[in-house]
Amino acid sequence: MTSYVIEADGGSRGNPGPAGYGAVVKDASDDQVLAEAAEAIGVATNNVAEYRGLIAGLRAVLDVGGDGARVAVRMDSKLVVEQMAGRWKIKNEGLRPLAAEAGALVRRLRVTEWTWIPRERNSHADRLANEAMDAAAKGLTWKAGGAQEGGPAAGRGAARTAPAGRQTDLLDAGDQLSAPTAAVATAQQTARVTGAGKGTGWAPPARVATSLLLLRHGETPLSLERRFSGLGDAELTAAGLAQAAAAAERLSREPYRPDVIVTSPLTRARQTAQAVAERTGVEIEVLEHLREADFGDWEGHTFTEVQRRWPAELATWLADPDVAPPGGESFAQTAHRVRAARELLVERYEGKTVLAVSHVTPIKLLLREALLAPLESLYRMHLDLACLSLIEYYADGPAVVKTFNDISHLR
Repeated sequence: MTSYVIEADGGSRGNPGPAGYGAVVKDASDDQVLAEAAEAIGVATNNVAEYRGLIAGLRAVLDVGGDGARVAVRMDSKLVVEQMAGRWKIKNEGLRPLAAEAGALVRRLRVTEWTWIPRERNSHADRLANEAMDAAAKGLTWKAGGAQEGGPAAGRGAARTAPAGRQTDLLDAGDQLSAPTAAVATAQQTARVTGAGKGTGWAPPARVATSLLLLRHGETPLSLERRFSGLGDAELTAAGLAQAAAAAERLSREPYRPDVIVTSPLTRARQTAQAVAERTGVEIEVLEHLREADFGDWEGHTFTEVQRRWPAELATWLADPDVAPPGGESFAQTAHRVRAARELLVERYEGKTVLAVSHVTPIKLLLREALLAPLESLYRMHLDLACLSLIEYYADGPAVVKTFNDISHLR
């Protein structure tokens, strides 16, 4: 039985700063390179980029060897290796969703070792990561073999090589769809900008729309107490589960019944999506870029607590969407990955009804983009828990917002 080796790396020029990852899959018997993956992922930390490199490597092994393949993982990130081996605890809440995604892939494989190697022995993956970051800095997209290409998604696509005769797959902005959808992802192409900003909205559409239903998750203990809730993985309360069930009942009937369900990786969104999946029989796909914004040091605090401890930082954050909370992510940064998610969904599921279960910030960002509104419009929107919004996208027309903050199913 063939065994494989993954070498993966990630880097950030600023930590956080412009970041990217690289991964290479080799035949363990002769070191023959079987697959490569690389991507620029926008602004992120070294650790996030390293985890993303690992995830890309695991997915590449699954493409090459399939479920049950034997693989050794080698990285120069002590943190990622030790955490994935179970020897270190994951203390950074922002890394938990990535570790969970990697863990789900690991369970489909036979990982024989987690080994830390010095950077000089990880030069192939390091080179790929830097090639991806260099390409993005020039507005280009990394391609296998070090080539670069332009295009509307330049700098935001990942390319993966495979053995001769296998289809390559390109996942926009690193959005890795979880199992059971890995098999169909091989036909996917880099997402194109579709519809947003075109036309007037008055003319009838020339073809069927892609409908994007946006469902905010139900109540959690943090939302109940009006605390900042970003990457912390709170579960739904009893009331939140009831809200999810009410939304599921509505979404199980026409005209809302979805063809596809995608969700943020965070537990509160996944629980909400699961309620809909159980009513509709539609499988869930996890789309990592639908996660909530990272509120950094403010996670778990109330607005009043933040105002008292970080008055200057809060005032600046409220005035400028390019400003991030201490240790967190700005709305502008969040907008980049949410846009990538939208491009991916609209292209991949053209003409279908897609339910995206997410959080207040990503949903607001999708709505404001469809309305051609500035980022500052986020401060003028209100979305209730478990609310529904609907955007329709036409290839030859505008994105049209048809429903906003609908909670009639909760009454």
